[in-house]
Amino acid sequence: MTHSAASAKGVSKRFGATCALDGVDFDVRSGEIHALVGENGAGKSTLVRLLGGVHRPDQGEITVDGHLRRFANPHDAISAGIATIPQELRLVPALSIAENIALGDPPLRRLLGFPIIDRGRMREEARTQLGQLEFIPDVDLLVDQLTFAERQLIAIAKALRKRCRLLILDEPTAALETREIERLFAVLDRMKRQGTAIIYVSHRLDEIVALADRCTVLRDGHVAAVSQRGEFSAADLVQAMTGRAAADFAIEINPHGNTLLEDIEERADPIRLRANEIVGLAGLLGSGTNRVLQRLFGVGGTRSVVRVNGERRLLANPIDAIRAGIGMVPGERRLGLIMNLSVRENIILPSLDRLAVGCILNRAAGDQLVAQLMDLLDVRPRRPELPTSALSGGNQQKVILAKWLARQVGVLLLDEPTQGVDVGAKAQIHALIRDFARKGGGVLVGSSDLSELARLADGVLAMRQGSVTQRIERGELNENRLHAAIDG
Repeated sequence: MTHSAASAKGVSKRFGATCALDGVDFDVRSGEIHALVGENGAGKSTLVRLLGGVHRPDQGEITVDGHLRRFANPHDAISAGIATIPQELRLVPALSIAENIALGDPPLRRLLGFPIIDRGRMREEARTQLGQLEFIPDVDLLVDQLTFAERQLIAIAKALRKRCRLLILDEPTAALETREIERLFAVLDRMKRQGTAIIYVSHRLDEIVALADRCTVLRDGHVAAVSQRGEFSAADLVQAMTGRAAADFAIEINPHGNTLLEDIEERADPIRLRANEIVGLAGLLGSGTNRVLQRLFGVGGTRSVVRVNGERRLLANPIDAIRAGIGMVPGERRLGLIMNLSVRENIILPSLDRLAVGCILNRAAGDQLVAQLMDLLDVRPRRPELPTSALSGGNQQKVILAKWLARQVGVLLLDEPTQGVDVGAKAQIHALIRDFARKGGGVLVGSSDLSELARLADGVLAMRQGSVTQRIERGELNENRLHAAIDG
């Protein structure tokens, strides 16, 4: 029987009037992958932050290797052998890949008696760690030149370099496609066999079933279930997380209407989107799916000439796209929100011109609109004055959707719309997307979760090397067909 690498016993944590954790017991053993699941707001992030030294428990205790520990800060947890990869990556975009991996503990050599960074060894160590992930980039590239999925791999390599005894991964595969996920799983299996304890937080329940040796389900700050490998299915986890059966989350299909958006120019990735239609974009890392979405929102200096509702429009920047009735939910929430502004301010920001009477903002109308949308999307807590940074990832995603619903756009561009979102919130977001389409909108959605596309989209465009290779209609949609189409 392997020993407990870390445990939390009877831990409770409150934030003002909110009880995030209430008497929770949790432990992870050496050489074990222990999954932690629950809906947004169930307490997962708070438990991870307690173990990672970000927060201190109000009650209860944390032990590491059998020794009571009181972490004053994350550095104390790192010193105890606990490395955390958070959902929001902590990388410095202006530094290189190698510099980010070594940040905080660079290899040194002495020159004339003075310590300086050994850049040759730093690059070699970066290549070694990335080699474990079968990702071999130029380690001198700046991180801001990488895609989100590539930056996720850099963060994982940075944690691997610490030779931690406990690795905590919070939604590590949210932006990874199938081959990157398989590569990560192989690395985690190797670390497990070497005795590393791993806490794996994910909303992808099929991953949990395939990967976890044990699974703890949190609900409303309490432990709802603890199960061993082979004793639980994805449906069991849904039931434990929500109290409802998985079948309760079914989504209806809607007929299509007139063309809303279509490319005028000849392109390798032509787009045609109809009213009442959801079109998926599927492809491996670097296939160009995210570039299609960016192009249609005028992001990154790209320009596109399209026809929107039959009218020719030049999309040279996001302002052009918004004026044309197009909204975008980016893959990184920080690009779709101003985190230090309130929920209310983020929701009404794109609609200030519509809420103004002359030069004066109609605050009452804005407050009413925000309240309606927070109720519709079930944004929790119902406190529009809170800074958006205080919300969970799933609720932040709902706020981005809310601001485009407030703007009453006709076309939604969604890049990984349910990334880092629990099964209940995912079902809500899917239902909102379907409702948007049913009311005459058009949705173009890129997702690395092929099961999501197979379930949600009316048709999927498979992409390779910047080109659309085929369109798969709903009647033929399944994960195997999508895998074959994008793998070639």
